Amino acid sequence: MYKVFLPLRFFLKRKITYLAVIAVTLCVFTVVVVMTVMNGLVTDFVDKNHAFVGDCIVGTDSLVGFGWYEDFLDELRQADFVYAASPVIKTFGLVKSESSSKSGALPVMGIDAVEHIKVTGFASALHYRKDSPLLAFAPQYDSTLPGCVIGIDLLVNRESDGQYIQSSLLPRWVYSVTCFPLTARGALIKSGTSLSANSKIFYYSDNAETGLAKIDSGMIYLALGQLQEICGMAAESKRATAIFIKFNPGSDVERCTEKVARMWADFTLRYSDKSQSWLFDTVTVADWKSYCRETIAPMEKEQTMMMMLFAMVGIITIFIIFVVFYMIVAHKSKDIGILKSIGAGEFAILGIFLRFAALIGITGSAAGLVLGVLFLRKINNLEDWLFANFQWQLWDRSVYAIGDIPDSSGVILPTVVFICAVSACIIGAFLPTLRGVIKKCVDILRVNEL
Repeated sequence: MYKVFLPLRFFLKRKITYLAVIAVTLCVFTVVVVMTVMNGLVTDFVDKNHAFVGDCIVGTDSLVGFGWYEDFLDELRQADFVYAASPVIKTFGLVKSESSSKSGALPVMGIDAVEHIKVTGFASALHYRKDSPLLAFAPQYDSTLPGCVIGIDLLVNRESDGQYIQSSLLPRWVYSVTCFPLTARGALIKSGTSLSANSKIFYYSDNAETGLAKIDSGMIYLALGQLQEICGMAAESKRATAIFIKFNPGSDVERCTEKVARMWADFTLRYSDKSQSWLFDTVTVADWKSYCRETIAPMEKEQTMMMMLFAMVGIITIFIIFVVFYMIVAHKSKDIGILKSIGAGEFAILGIFLRFAALIGITGSAAGLVLGVLFLRKINNLEDWLFANFQWQLWDRSVYAIGDIPDSSGVILPTVVFICAVSACIIGAFLPTLRGVIKKCVDILRVNEL
């Protein structure tokens, strides 16, 4: 029975134990809160990138694009693992607002609205046409006019609370989009001695809020066919720069991407004698994570660095427990000697102190988890109160495209943190305890040692 009661007695009677419990509680609380917020932000950012491009991309970085994409689309749509596929053009153009006379060079994206909303989250990004996304490029006041969808940050300022104040009625804004058409060889098309430029008037039909700051602050969307015309991709065989693909729900993205890659290799081999077949050489097939690696990788690296920092916090916890147990064992040397004198073995005594350490870890970890979860539940309310009274925010929502602070820790993170914290306490207690129990009973119970 002493193996059960002694650890509990040590835990309740030694005031220094409370210091160890508080240290563990603070470490667990900090790790749970910060990692929950960090993981939530990374997950949200990754999900938004996934929603923007679909599951797989067949594309090229060349502004020339590649031809015969319509034939490959037909093959993709017949594949049993493909849910939908959408052709895309990504290029650049000179965009001028005829209403405000402002102009600038912007990325321009051409999409087929019918197919694109099946593959991506484009429909949920719309504002005025959210309930009828197929009409994204049809202005509400005249559906016969060619429409354009503008990244929301180009039009509307984000408020300090992260919200956009938009007009209930669609403004009648007009934009001129100018592109410099390229030949299949990548040369600028000339008209006489001067460079050729194609311009077309578009009418503002909606704005898009993807939640990706780089996209929302510098992207204009046009109907695929209209962009093909003004950038010279409608001549001869029509060209596109990418095909976005969505697989059937529950599909293994990597395995399906490999199937698409094999399909593309077979397709290019069969079409090697077609006109402009050399354009296939620049086309690659990638899953969405690889395609978005340039934007996702920095955040994942920050997440990894954060985990390393909290691993160091765990080492600090071990050191704190080590110091606490060094002091406790030093003051409990007489108890160890008495236990040995009545026949308790070294492993039994070691087990008593390790149970004591586990009790500290369990108590501190449980307290830290409870406080962390409660704090996370109130974190957004707390930030709202601080902003209302002191104008303080964790992130300035007028600058960062972040909504609510992630507040759901899930089950896995608290479980892992709990196990690691208890293990850290046991590891920290092991060496001081071992040092105490390996002493001989006669040395411990000397009169001058008592």
